[in-house]
Amino acid sequence: MTASILVCRRIFPDVVARLRDRFEVEANDADDVWSRDELIRRLQGKDGVFVTGTQAIDAALLDACPKLRAVCSLAVGYNNIDVAACTAHGVAVTNAPGVLTETTADFGFTLLMAAARRVSESEAFLRRGEWTKWSVDLFAGSDVHGATLGILGMGRIGQAIARRGAHGFAMPVIYHNRTPLPADVAAAIGARYVSREALLREADHVVVVVPYSAESHHLVGAAELALMKPTATLVNIARGGVVDDAALAAALREGRIAAAGLDVFEGEPAVHPDLLACRNVVLTPHIASASVPTRRAMASLAAENLICLLDPAAGRLAPTLLNPEALTRRL
Repeated sequence: MTASILVCRRIFPDVVARLRDRFEVEANDADDVWSRDELIRRLQGKDGVFVTGTQAIDAALLDACPKLRAVCSLAVGYNNIDVAACTAHGVAVTNAPGVLTETTADFGFTLLMAAARRVSESEAFLRRGEWTKWSVDLFAGSDVHGATLGILGMGRIGQAIARRGAHGFAMPVIYHNRTPLPADVAAAIGARYVSREALLREADHVVVVVPYSAESHHLVGAAELALMKPTATLVNIARGGVVDDAALAAALREGRIAAAGLDVFEGEPAVHPDLLACRNVVLTPHIASASVPTRRAMASLAAENLICLLDPAAGRLAPTLLNPEALTRRL
C-alpha cells in the first residue's frame, strides 16, 4: 500500500514531484500557517510528515495521529520535535544537518560584520536623507580583522565560523562548548577552549551557535551580558530563547555592549518591541540558511529521509535518522 504524507509548508515543486512519485502527497502550496488543531486534522491517516522548524510535534499530537511513522524536518534544529515521545510511539525523526553549515556560517559572519561596522544604522541614516557631509567619526564602528572572536557552541557551524575568523580575518578565536574539541581539530581551526565567563569577558565579537534546550534557555542573559566589553558585539544565529531578548535590548539601549546581530528571536515571528527600538542591532527574519542552493539541499534531504523511511523499495537507510531505536517499536 502506498504511504501517505503531509508537507506542512510550501517547498520546491520538483521536491514535491519527487515525493509524489513515491507517495500520496498533501502539499501546502498556499504556504498557510496551520493551527495545531488544523495540523492534527490534516495528519489523520498520514504515514509521514515533512515539517520545518516551527511545527510542534509532541506526545499529545502523536496520540491523536496513530498512523504516523515518520517526522522529517528540513531544519537542523529539532527543539520543536519531542524526539523521546516520537521514539516511544515508534515514530522515526530526521533533521537536516551538514547541508546548511557553510551557508549559515557565512551569514553569521555577515551579521557580525554588519553589526560591528554599523551597516544598518548607517543605511537607515542615508535613506532618511540625513547624510549631508563626511566626518571623521561618522558611524565609526569596530574592527573585525585581528579582533578576538568568541564562539559559544562548537559544532559544525561554530567550527565553520572559527575557520572564517582565524584564517580569513586573522582573529584570535576562543570558544566554549560542553565538550572541548580534540586538540588536533581545535588547532586546525585556530581555536582555544576557555570557560564561558572568560569568553564573554575577553571576546570582541561573540557568536552564539548552541542548540536550544531547557538547559540553554537564556544562556546569555543579563548576568552574561554584564561580563561583556562595552565595545563588544553579540550575534545570535542559534535559536530564539538562547539569548534573553529583553535583557539584550536593555544592554544595547544603555550602551553596555556596542551592537548585536540577530537572526532568531524568542516567540518569532514576533520580535521584542524593545529590540525594534534599538538602532544598534541588525535584525533579520531567520534567514541564515536562506541561499537557494542550501534551501534546496535541505528540502531534498528531508524528502530523501521520507523515501528511505516509508518506501520499502528505496532499499537504503535514512541518512540523518535521530532515533534509530524507533524503527523497532512498530515491529
